[in-house]
Amino acid sequence: MKISIRLMVTAMSIALLSGCASKPQTAFDYTHLKESKPRSILVLPPLNKTPEVRASYSMLAQVTHPLSESGYYVMPVTLVDETFKENGITEASDAHALPSAKLREIFGADAALYITMTQYGTVYKVLDSATTVTAEARLVDLKTDKLLWTGRATASSAEQQNQQQGGLAGLLIAAIVKQVIGTVSDQSHPMAGLASQRLLKAGRVDGLLYGPRSPLFVKEP
Repeated sequence: MKISIRLMVTAMSIALLSGCASKPQTAFDYTHLKESKPRSILVLPPLNKTPEVRASYSMLAQVTHPLSESGYYVMPVTLVDETFKENGITEASDAHALPSAKLREIFGADAALYITMTQYGTVYKVLDSATTVTAEARLVDLKTDKLLWTGRATASSAEQQNQQQGGLAGLLIAAIVKQVIGTVSDQSHPMAGLASQRLLKAGRVDGLLYGPRSPLFVKEP
């Protein structure tokens, strides 16, 4: 009996040590962000890698709130967009290609946020349809050109959907109806808002640190 107990304890210890050894290190290195301490952020027009033309501006319209709540001053996105257009820069890719020094000279911001939309829209599946928005971002110091932070976030209507009843025919009809409604009424917009919160609100694991305007400034998430 004693031998069996010892074997069980040994097995549990090995399993525990193995779990600890294989646990991934996911913490982001905030060294450059802590050194930079950006107070103001310039949000560039998001790159759109989705088929939906609304994706870029849907996200752009909703990034100020989470960044401001996190303690940063955000350059007015409408003013920034108009400034680009007045200078002949109408494509997000062209804005993203501008040198950091030039962006700082024009806008005077400490850092620039580069966002890329990889998913936006309602997708029809065999028995369901879901509206999904995914965005990636990187924050760059405009004085040193150093990468300060990167992140990725997704929001989907599937998170809130309950199991549908009514048999196979009912599931198919419900999926088609949800896709039509989602496409016509742009259900992706509120999902973009949720994705922007998840992506840019400080205090999350591997998320942005709180900015100088926040009482939680310098504290890691």
